[in-house]
Amino acid sequence: MALPIKDQMKYWGVAAVAFFVLLWVLGDIILPFVLGGAIAYFLDPVADRLERLGLSRAAATAVITLFALILFVVMILLVIPAVARQATSLIETMPQLARNLLEFLTARFPSLMDEGSTLRTSIASLGETLSQRGGELLNGVFATFSSVLNIVVLIVIVPVVSFYLLLDWDRIVAMVDDLLPRDHAPTIRRLAADIDRTLAGFVRGQGTVCLILGTYYAIALMIVGLPFGLVIGLIAGLLTFIPYVGALIGGGLSVGLALFHFWGEWWMIVIVAVIFQAGQMIEGNILTPKLVGQSVGLHPVWLIFALSAFGALFGFVGLLVAVPVAAALGVLTRFVISQYRDSRLYRGVSSQAEPEE
Repeated sequence: MALPIKDQMKYWGVAAVAFFVLLWVLGDIILPFVLGGAIAYFLDPVADRLERLGLSRAAATAVITLFALILFVVMILLVIPAVARQATSLIETMPQLARNLLEFLTARFPSLMDEGSTLRTSIASLGETLSQRGGELLNGVFATFSSVLNIVVLIVIVPVVSFYLLLDWDRIVAMVDDLLPRDHAPTIRRLAADIDRTLAGFVRGQGTVCLILGTYYAIALMIVGLPFGLVIGLIAGLLTFIPYVGALIGGGLSVGLALFHFWGEWWMIVIVAVIFQAGQMIEGNILTPKLVGQSVGLHPVWLIFALSAFGALFGFVGLLVAVPVAAALGVLTRFVISQYRDSRLYRGVSSQAEPEE
């Protein structure tokens, strides 16, 4: 005999509260395990594909781990130092860029840029503010990562956790499935499949899109000789998971810098603009339909709210779990709405009777 709905809600509610309390109490302690689980989830389809090609699960995990280590070493030696240098240089250059903008506007719109005007004062202080706040942000990011993601976590714990979770992923899923309450197992499996489909479309699909576009923007902007092209391209790529935000911020920064750097060479400014326009066309017509799908069930506003709320409550760990929790809540909300629409509360008693002719 199944438990009454009231008792079921009580138990599931206690489990949800316990999850969030555990997340809040443990905080940074569980960070390497959450990060390792996210990496294992991201790479599980790759391991499954290697298994279908004839490798054992252990061999597939070993191949993936070896490739990941090589990629990590290359990033540490080549990519990350260059990004850090360009980011620091961009922040230090902000005041000069603001002065250049003042000179540009003063020469072409003198009536708007009178001495003491609000616009002139705002632009003059903008560069100093961005430089100061940007430096504080950069220092805060490095301080946070140095205190939370220390070298032991990065080099030892996260790869080890990822390796073992990836190796035993199918076994863990089967064990969790075996522990499901039998009366509700089919419904839970269906909801879990919907959540997995949403996460696969967003985390794996959108993450791949961000990686491809970030690499494309960075390489293309460096080829045309735009200053800070590497860091701007990576920022645009990382922000692509929020529709239009990456293109607007990256395109705005790139075209703005191109106006100062290539002033008089209009074809170069046009090339920079075309780079982002081409990136948007590739994303909208090829990458997103192929890798993400038409609908992943995560509205951009809901995603931004989840990232903001979980980041504020639980810190960096909250940012990691925000997308999975947002996806799960979205699927559960759609399930509850579906159940509500099929209930007598929504349909009413009169809907049960057939209308008379």
